[in-house]
Amino acid sequence: MTTFSVRFLGCKVSHVDAHEVREALLAGGHAERDAAADVAVVNTCCVTNEAVAKSRKEAARAARSHRRVYVTGCGANLRADAFADLPENVVVIAKRSEETPAFVAGDVGAIGCVQADARLDRVRAFVKVQDGCSFSCSFCVIPLVRGESRSRAADAVLAEIRRRVDQGHREVILTGINLGCYRDRAAGYDLPRLVREAGATPGLERLRLSSIEINHVNDALVAALRDTPTLSRHLHVPLQSGDDGVLRAMGRRYSVATYLRRLAPLQDEFNLTSDVIVGFPAEDEAAFESTLRTARDAGLTKIHVFPYSPRPGTVTAADDPVSPQVKKERGARLRAASHEACLARWRTKVGRDDTVLVDRPGRGYGDDYSPWLVPEAAPVGGLVRVRGAAATDEGVLAA
Repeated sequence: MTTFSVRFLGCKVSHVDAHEVREALLAGGHAERDAAADVAVVNTCCVTNEAVAKSRKEAARAARSHRRVYVTGCGANLRADAFADLPENVVVIAKRSEETPAFVAGDVGAIGCVQADARLDRVRAFVKVQDGCSFSCSFCVIPLVRGESRSRAADAVLAEIRRRVDQGHREVILTGINLGCYRDRAAGYDLPRLVREAGATPGLERLRLSSIEINHVNDALVAALRDTPTLSRHLHVPLQSGDDGVLRAMGRRYSVATYLRRLAPLQDEFNLTSDVIVGFPAEDEAAFESTLRTARDAGLTKIHVFPYSPRPGTVTAADDPVSPQVKKERGARLRAASHEACLARWRTKVGRDDTVLVDRPGRGYGDDYSPWLVPEAAPVGGLVRVRGAAATDEGVLAA
């Protein structure tokens, strides 16, 4: 028996990929161990230069305490040379996500199928329904490292959701690289139908989408979101920029007006969060001001802010005119605006009841994914009824 540890960097899809390797190793009869394991798997990220650097650092750290380290994921597929000159026990696996688990498990070697149905290591269950992207935003490396868009069969997705619910997960999150591209044409499924049927899974208490592009927020999806009682009133819709000129330079295929129009039907019901890149080559101060204004007009609360980082193989790979200082300053301004929008939403919860999924001691998230501070005695993994007492910088304080 080999002992192993698995860690991931980056997005929720990376988390799912890492867990699939974990499941394959457990199915092979190996044992998971937090420290001093024989084998480490590091599922890497490459969305920015910093992410690649962190991935290399994590692989180097693992190499000092494990007999063998497998470097997998987006960073390995983008630049295997990013992990050059590491110790000889580091093995870089540049394969698609669906091929990686079997390769790693096969290389480690199976000793018997003893735990084929491993529970996820988090309170929420992330279920990947789609991978890859067939579009070509000028800054994005994802199509290069993950390939074209492809979807899982609907029956496999729904079966996994039932399995996760049976394992005790109260919330399931449908995730993918470009979730709105989900199609199982043979079975007649698109994302709205999948949402409706996933949400009707017996025993499931909360369903959520990880992220959705604005071009896929159409009438059919809005209706499915509204009509599914278990669907969390939260939607993450990347903006990237709130300026039409920058959006065109990014190759984003929508305008500010389109973004605002498609989100309008959800603004009163849903907590809307987003991603924004600051310091893109086409972004001047006026364009950045437009982004601040668009974020406000869209009713966005939490915004994940990324400084632009040129990625190899993309259209803008050699274009990075905005200084690091300007990127940092714009990022700080946008984060401050985001925090104020969050506080405003959290204040509306004072004196009102909510149901919170506790994901770690003293903390959890409400139905709309607002953070709550709950009593330390609240059981991790449980759903607890709370009433808002105050809004703090960290979330809503439960009475």
